[in-house]
Amino acid sequence: MKIRVLWFGRRGQASFDDQVETYRRRVGRRWPAEDRVLRPAAGGRDSDPVRALREEARAVAAAREAGWPLVVLDERGERCSSEELAARLLDWERRSTPGLDLVVGSDLGLDRGLVAGAAWALSLGGMTLPHAIARLVLWEQLFRATHILGDGRYHRSNVQ
Repeated sequence: MKIRVLWFGRRGQASFDDQVETYRRRVGRRWPAEDRVLRPAAGGRDSDPVRALREEARAVAAAREAGWPLVVLDERGERCSSEELAARLLDWERRSTPGLDLVVGSDLGLDRGLVAGAAWALSLGGMTLPHAIARLVLWEQLFRATHILGDGRYHRSNVQ
């Protein structure tokens, strides 16, 4: 199973890029992993955010791999623990899912139609996060899942 994170922004402008790359490489020890930047919609984002979100949804559709489940990060999505995320990833892996496309929206969020059509809308918590931080947290949680599934020492659920 391949893991691909699609996100909106500009590579090199986030101070988290090096950390994301470290986690991406580590995730790649279990699953081939790709971090792919998409360009946010240009022009009139503030005056017509609905149009911008529709354009970004089309960019996601064009970047997706046919047959791969779509997972979107959405503050209204399902909250889960690190263990529950690992279990869901393991379930997809066991069903021989060829890959997963995980999407981090732009500063505007994600088109509601894109969210509604996703296999899973995942929330990282009740707070709204800057998309650059959400991307980093997602990669860290994907890495943590590899340790949970592989009995690694990184995840310490039994300490307390």
